[in-house]
Amino acid sequence: MTAIDPATFDYALERIADGFSHPTHLTHPGDGSGRLFVVEQAGQIWILHNGKRLSTPFLDIRERVGSRGNEQGLLSVAFHPQYAANGRFFVNYTDTRGNTVIAEYRVSNNPDQADPSSARVLLRIEQPAANHNGGLLLFGPDGYLYIGTGDGGGAGDPINAGQRLDTLLGKLLRIDVDNGQPYTIPPDNPFVGLSGALPEIWAYGLRNPWRFTFDPVRELIFIADVGQNAQEEVNVASAQAGGLNYGWRLMEGDQCYRSANCDPTGLVLPVAVYGHDSATGGCSVTGGEVYRGGRQPLLNGIYFYADFCTGNLWALWADGESWQHALITRVRIQTTSFGLDEAGELYLLDRAGGVYRLVASGHRDR
Repeated sequence: MTAIDPATFDYALERIADGFSHPTHLTHPGDGSGRLFVVEQAGQIWILHNGKRLSTPFLDIRERVGSRGNEQGLLSVAFHPQYAANGRFFVNYTDTRGNTVIAEYRVSNNPDQADPSSARVLLRIEQPAANHNGGLLLFGPDGYLYIGTGDGGGAGDPINAGQRLDTLLGKLLRIDVDNGQPYTIPPDNPFVGLSGALPEIWAYGLRNPWRFTFDPVRELIFIADVGQNAQEEVNVASAQAGGLNYGWRLMEGDQCYRSANCDPTGLVLPVAVYGHDSATGGCSVTGGEVYRGGRQPLLNGIYFYADFCTGNLWALWADGESWQHALITRVRIQTTSFGLDEAGELYLLDRAGGVYRLVASGHRDR
């Protein structure tokens, strides 16, 4: 539970670095090095160390990546939980045909350089359109790799991918990259053995979960799902609960989609929504992170997220058994992604190329 309302602080962005080309993701390798890794849409990953970008990219796979569409490209990187010992990491990108590729790479003998020849494709997902590719890879507290996929694009999910269990589109997937070739299915995945269902599926009913995150302290998953025409949403659920249905295309946010009589029974409803038709709204949610850093302990446990179009920055926090959310400020950037360093400090990426750290100050009365 958060003791202090996060809307009672003043917020600012502290520029850490700039000059990146359409950055899409920021993370750390968990190896104690203090390095940050910044992903660029066209197909490169760069290292930031002590605020300086190294002169040579960590990985350059531009020849493999297709990034003509606004939502295509190299979209994320995930370092294995034992990266310091095994040097394994994974990337999510759209290839030159526009299809999703999940691939593994390894670091070279130089810790600041990946080995491009180590590429091993784990999974390919055919994409019927250029948009709604999801894009995030993230290791969960359970050590499994989670993959967010969009519904395949096109307005209104024309193939009903979100509600179908025979497609990997519109889902959160969960695979074991430490056993089998190219991977195995965790035995407790919810649809293992169910006829007509793909066993990689962990959760379904998603439109375009561009960013999601885990809070291992409270054992929760936060999924920000980009809306269609009316609402943007943030969902929160137990990280251990598989088989959840987040509602798309039956619902958009907490409203029925194209029907006045949809039945929400059994669906996970969002804990926070905002519309497209108000001064505090927007058009595309950028999912964020839960703050667990040491510099600003009063922000501990708060989930921050943003709207790509307006710059609105939101906070979501637990108040007893309920959730509260508030618009806390407007930032003058197009936030493509959030990220954490190894110490739990929170960063925002600007599509124009900047990397910023979120700073709170000046606690004030509401």
